[in-house]
Amino acid sequence: MKPQLLVGAASSGSGKTTFTLGLLRALKNRSLKAQPFKCGPDYIDTKYHLLAAGEESVNLDLFLSSESHIRNLYAKYGSDADICITEGVMGLYDGYDGMKGSSAKLAELLGIPVVLILNAKSMAYSAAPVLYGYKHFSKSINIAGVIFNRVSSETHYAYLQQACKDTGVECLGYIPNKKELEVPSRHLGLSIDNSFCMDDFANRAAEIIEEFVDLDHLLKISNIPFCLPDKPERNEVEIRSDIKIAVAYDNAFNFIYRENLARLKRLGEVVFFSPLNDAKLPSADLVYLPGGYPELYLDKLTENKTMLHSIKAYAENGGNLLAECGGMMYLSKVIVGMDGNPYSMVGVFDQEATMQDMKLTLGYRTFTYNGIENIRGHEFHYSRIKDPQMDSISDVSIYNAKGLRTKTNLFRYKNTIAGYTHLYWGELDLMNLWNHKC
Repeated sequence: MKPQLLVGAASSGSGKTTFTLGLLRALKNRSLKAQPFKCGPDYIDTKYHLLAAGEESVNLDLFLSSESHIRNLYAKYGSDADICITEGVMGLYDGYDGMKGSSAKLAELLGIPVVLILNAKSMAYSAAPVLYGYKHFSKSINIAGVIFNRVSSETHYAYLQQACKDTGVECLGYIPNKKELEVPSRHLGLSIDNSFCMDDFANRAAEIIEEFVDLDHLLKISNIPFCLPDKPERNEVEIRSDIKIAVAYDNAFNFIYRENLARLKRLGEVVFFSPLNDAKLPSADLVYLPGGYPELYLDKLTENKTMLHSIKAYAENGGNLLAECGGMMYLSKVIVGMDGNPYSMVGVFDQEATMQDMKLTLGYRTFTYNGIENIRGHEFHYSRIKDPQMDSISDVSIYNAKGLRTKTNLFRYKNTIAGYTHLYWGELDLMNLWNHKC
């Protein structure tokens, strides 16, 4: 038995992240080990979770992963924790296709109760039909209670409590409408590694939750049996210890799924390097350049000529290299920054990545490559490739979650594979991407 819950909401912007961060910090302040999870592919919320809880978060995504894999991940990372907290994505029932992949489906799969965060700004007793709908819409979802966000006064809260009483939904407290409890924008330009700022925010949110939310009761009603998997997954026991894997990790490149990294560590020895600060690439059989925010560090990246030359030489010599999103931009000849100036990069691909005329591109992606079917990932970026190098575009069709073909490309030069898609390989033998027989 241990407390387990999913933090859901009626819509994005309701306050899920604010509450989750405050809850994680409040539990940490009580000397409890809370294991955070994130529903969906978001790699920024997981960083927030780490800063608030002191424990690395895990993505649970029903499009990227099979149900059995999700259950195994939850059991693997949650078994040693005192409490498991999962932050939902968007509205509770919002998925990539109806309810598919939604927070509700994840709660149903794991059998964990949902605590609903409801934005009560400009709402009073009208919360009643909203709560009634969420309570009765699906019998397989256990709405354990509700916490109201952006509550203006005790009088306002009294109306909301009446709505709970009349609909039979347990009221667990509220978060007052305070400017300092707004999470900063997570779009481009945010330095998400600013731990001091986030540390201060998490502490303030924790204080508010301890004061206005019945945390003890919340933990009591969410205390349920914790289920362990029947047997470990096949790839949990496979080890290929002769492989050395170099992973880029610094302020410019750090969007890495926890289980992806764990899988790499099961393939061989993982070493980290910094394209910003290190002089050259370490010796490796595989190099991984993840996404991140290279556009915020263009001066420093272009000035590190020895690293640029080292990576270029590795690619030219046929080294296995995987680059995603920001990592792929780094391999381009030039990145045009938000200031409009061009910055020289590695030059594996004779093309220009640009931050000009920024437009958001996002969504799930799936494709077949080198005989490997159902490779899955997620795309999220504002940049674009201007005049892509046509002879480096692989003959691969990449589809979205609805099965429609996208304009996303997969680039290949010798043994360098790159693209905008952030791949998930928790259930994939990654080395098959470089199957030279295909």
